[in-house]
Amino acid sequence: MTDTPALNVLFLCTHNSARSILAEAVLNDLGAGRFRAFSAGSSPRPNQQPHPMALQALEKAGIDTAGLRSKSWDEFGGADAPPMDLVITVCDNAAGEVCPYWPGQPATAHWGYADPSEVEGSDAQRQEAFRQTLHAIRRRLELLVSLPAARLDKVVLASTARGLSRS
Repeated sequence: MTDTPALNVLFLCTHNSARSILAEAVLNDLGAGRFRAFSAGSSPRPNQQPHPMALQALEKAGIDTAGLRSKSWDEFGGADAPPMDLVITVCDNAAGEVCPYWPGQPATAHWGYADPSEVEGSDAQRQEAFRQTLHAIRRRLELLVSLPAARLDKVVLASTARGLSRS
């Protein structure tokens, strides 16, 4: 085990109910203490909750869903918020929005994924969309967590994360 502190990663989307929730849970599962993941939305709806099919996809993959909740990105802009090392937008809407000031000036990247909650069809088809999104997010995060420490240094973290968007 290393004495290096965990890298804090914030995943952003508009409502914080599907893609960003999936990414938070997967990175916390894969991160093995090297990463701490959080998620938030630029404009979660009143009383927003994680999408039930996102939670179901995570549970079927054996990933813990305890403590997952939808929240506003305002929660991470204050002085008492954990300092972020990397902020990743996972939907195109959030990528185009003016983000708040993030204390510590973290590295940023955009990893776009189609919104599985917008898929129409049977429950099985909709659940498959969530499973595919989860799988795509997991593939990229497996690459991130397998990087050597030198690639995660703050100076190179932004280009490393942006490069993974092409993976």
